[in-house]
Amino acid sequence: MHSKSLLLLVFVVIATASCVPISKITYLQESGTIKNDSLIEVRRVQSPYRLQINDVLSIQIKSDKDVDTELISSFTISNNNSANNNQSNIAQQPGSLYFNGYTVDIHGDIRIPELGKIKAIGMTVEELQDYITKELTEKYFKPEAKIFVTVKLDGLRYTMVGEVTSPGQKRIFREQISIVEAIADGGGVPITGDLTDVKIVRQYPEGVRTHTVDLTRLDVVNSPYYFLRPNDMIVVNPLPQKSIGTGTTGLSTFTTILSVFTATVGTVLLINSLSN
Repeated sequence: MHSKSLLLLVFVVIATASCVPISKITYLQESGTIKNDSLIEVRRVQSPYRLQINDVLSIQIKSDKDVDTELISSFTISNNNSANNNQSNIAQQPGSLYFNGYTVDIHGDIRIPELGKIKAIGMTVEELQDYITKELTEKYFKPEAKIFVTVKLDGLRYTMVGEVTSPGQKRIFREQISIVEAIADGGGVPITGDLTDVKIVRQYPEGVRTHTVDLTRLDVVNSPYYFLRPNDMIVVNPLPQKSIGTGTTGLSTFTTILSVFTATVGTVLLINSLSN
């Protein structure tokens, strides 16, 4: 009787530990505050991103008038000149900015011909844009030239690690992307990934902070970390079921349980026969 109780207890423990709760692998479920079909006002306005070391920038100058571009020939110039427009198209090809763009160096500077070093770290792209426009207008162009400077990041880069289908660094050419969209774009999270405990490692001027989001809850859309920032790292932890090796599907789990249960029964019967 004691042996049967022990076997039953082992079976129950293994079966319980092997179950992957649907609640841990289903995205955006109803919560106590938000129901399905509810109109959700998503928080899209965030504090502006400030440039960091190793950011790569595209800097373009446009004018509706003919201007002398020789002094700043390494800029991507775009005006009525067709040759310059061709140069702009080439510079926008994916990956080309790594070699032709402006990288924020380890000192936080970018180097621009004639203007020299500019302390870009900590600036927003709009602030850098206004600064370059002001400097060029004062030193090289007349106000009537109507110079327009555009500064953009070389795409939004983020990294996925942990229990994800396609780990590594990703890059998208969009101004904004949610964490759910980013994970989907990276191949998604397998059934062994825990959506309730997803970490976002984010860089700030004063250092690095880690934030946690629960992607199974619909109200995650209200989180200030729902939309990614450049250079974010997404870390998805594995479920305990993976670490104990009980399988990722119902069939594999049942096979594992059956194997363990059979081995346990055999061991108990052997012990009983030897003791008798």
